[in-house]
Amino acid sequence: MKTSLQPDEIEKISASLSEANKTFMRHYPGESNRQQAVHTVYGGAHLFKADSPPKLGAVALRSLQDYAPDSKTLSEILGLTGDEQLTQKVYDRVVEKLQREPVEDFRLDFEDGYGNRADAEEDGHAASSATEVARGLAANSLPPFIGIRIKPLSEDLRVRSVRTLDIFITSLLGETGGKLPDNFVITVPKVQLPEQVTAAVRFFEILEQRNGLAAGTLKIEPMIETPQAIINQRGAIALGSLVDAAEGRCQSVHFGVYDYTASAGITAAYQTMGHPSCDFARQMMLVSLAGTGIHLSDGATNILPVGPHRPSEGKPLTDDQLRQNREAVHGAWRLGFDDNMHSLRTGFYQGWDLHPAQFVTRYAAVYSFFLEGLTSASGRLKSFVEKAALASLFGDVFDDAATGQGLLNFFLRGIACGAITENEALATGLALEELRSRSFLKILQGRRGS
Repeated sequence: MKTSLQPDEIEKISASLSEANKTFMRHYPGESNRQQAVHTVYGGAHLFKADSPPKLGAVALRSLQDYAPDSKTLSEILGLTGDEQLTQKVYDRVVEKLQREPVEDFRLDFEDGYGNRADAEEDGHAASSATEVARGLAANSLPPFIGIRIKPLSEDLRVRSVRTLDIFITSLLGETGGKLPDNFVITVPKVQLPEQVTAAVRFFEILEQRNGLAAGTLKIEPMIETPQAIINQRGAIALGSLVDAAEGRCQSVHFGVYDYTASAGITAAYQTMGHPSCDFARQMMLVSLAGTGIHLSDGATNILPVGPHRPSEGKPLTDDQLRQNREAVHGAWRLGFDDNMHSLRTGFYQGWDLHPAQFVTRYAAVYSFFLEGLTSASGRLKSFVEKAALASLFGDVFDDAATGQGLLNFFLRGIACGAITENEALATGLALEELRSRSFLKILQGRRGS
């Protein structure tokens, strides 16, 4: 074949290009293989006990039994559109999840869920809550992911914030003999400046050195709660600089809906998960952090599924009070379900729960999201793989090369959160070993024998 480019010309230009490609790949390694929790439960640190997770699950299950005792009732409340077999499957998996592992991630909260208290009181709670985490670690009762949320590192709260961090970490490691729970993280709220993240990292380094932890053990989770965390004073997108300031310790970033909307001047009546300003912030987070391996989490629905009336001893609720309770819980469930589905559709696979009754709609949304799309995604991925990633038409859906990993990711996320079983994923025509490779390219290479 005739060519015009000489080998030395190709090598000279390609060397520079190769270095740029490698730098890009280091910064954007792609979606992480780390498991991501589907929710983070926030609760006041002073209330946390070693057995809190299973107790919260029992409350969630009781709420489901009281207000939606069967799949038909729950599907009507949430507006699930699938057939009876699908809605029963969603219901059964919600029940199983609430019995087996109701809490995937818990954050002991020293900020909004705790409030501003006397220093001596917060000192005491920082130490006592650390003891409870240590007890939970010893009893194997902690959720798969856990951490604390300290106060902001703003000028007025930084001293209190750092002291709580110090007491908690030092007390916890003293109780456990220097061991942290798996997937432990420190959430820093209302981050506005890279310097706040840098300061946290410097404190982490000292805590690690003084307590015998390996460098880099303490992870940070910045919260995006102000417009300045999206676009800084120079008009530049700020998110990348916040993650870079963490020096490799940041694996997830959370969005705080209500502080963000308040900071943007939106009045309380309109501070909702679905406000357009929140969608703007979410899209900025997605675009800024896509391909970096950073997990993203949405906020919480603040209308809780709790009835306004409670029975007292010797005074049961009237029929009208029971009706009002049902209406309140059902309405909050529908709102929470819609919010959770909106998050999933916009690429946020994790969110906050503030009350155990919200676990019902968290898992119902996650499971219905994946199960409703299971048949179509299975057929598309099977067809695509069989044709060795050549562009293909499945029904009226056109798939090209960019779709393969996205379809695979659908199954990986569904399996990781328990919505899809490994046996159900076999309908794709892929072997479990191929699914577990987590790479569409590797699957194709293996099938081509290259």
